[in-house]
Amino acid sequence: MKKRKTNSKPKAKKKGRKLAGWNTLPWWRKVLRLLWVVPLALWLLSIMLVVTYKWVNPPLTPLMVQRFNQQLFQKNRPVNFEHKNVKVDDVSHYMVDCVIASEDGLFMYHHGFDVKQLKQSYKENKRGRRIRGGSTISMQTAKNVFLPHKRSMWRKAVEAYYTQLIEWFWGKKRIMEVYLNVIEFGDGIYGVEAASQHYYSKHASELTRHEAAELAVSLPAPLRRNPGNPSAYFRKRTRAIEGRSKQYGRINLDAKKEDLNHKYRKQENIIDFVKWYWKQKAESSK
Repeated sequence: MKKRKTNSKPKAKKKGRKLAGWNTLPWWRKVLRLLWVVPLALWLLSIMLVVTYKWVNPPLTPLMVQRFNQQLFQKNRPVNFEHKNVKVDDVSHYMVDCVIASEDGLFMYHHGFDVKQLKQSYKENKRGRRIRGGSTISMQTAKNVFLPHKRSMWRKAVEAYYTQLIEWFWGKKRIMEVYLNVIEFGDGIYGVEAASQHYYSKHASELTRHEAAELAVSLPAPLRRNPGNPSAYFRKRTRAIEGRSKQYGRINLDAKKEDLNHKYRKQENIIDFVKWYWKQKAESSK
């Protein structure tokens, strides 16, 4: 029997027909098609990234790239990059306790957003007061892993989107693990393992409560607050975080909702805040 010859030309013809079909479309049809194809592709990419990072540690973050470029082009600024991933189970529990005490007391309870704080910030902004930070650990993780550090309403909206995704796909323990591995602790120093070795010459698993509190205090302004050279305010703040972490007790990242304090279990979500926000806007416009 004679073997049939395979012919790849029909496939090539099909591709050619698709391309020809695109070229024959009027410009407005092309625009309409792009209007749904591009957002769909970006949405699928975001889902793929979030799902991948549930198990794979981000090799780099936008902030790491941003800081590296700043170091390259700013005079008298040394180029430095220290980063090493570590499992959260291999980090001193004092570190987890202190960052929650310092940055996000309701971390184990909220759905990614501290809605009470968001409402308070909105009210203070309306009165012309300085806006207090309402960024949770989940929001900081989303911002650091997926977005550049630029202030804009669009970036905040995308940050909220990624925050909700990681809350759904990752869970609290993975969020804390990624947070502790990517957060900035100094110029070119990323993650608790690199910070622990840089400032204390020890592994993150060996951190004391005091050392963990010092690292937690540096987080809001890591380029200005140096655990290796603490100011009087820095030491005062460190003592406050130590005391607060003792009050909170040891945080169990594996805890289920029913195991948590019933007093704080019922937390509003971002949809509740959006409804409240538009209600405030409607009342103020009357």
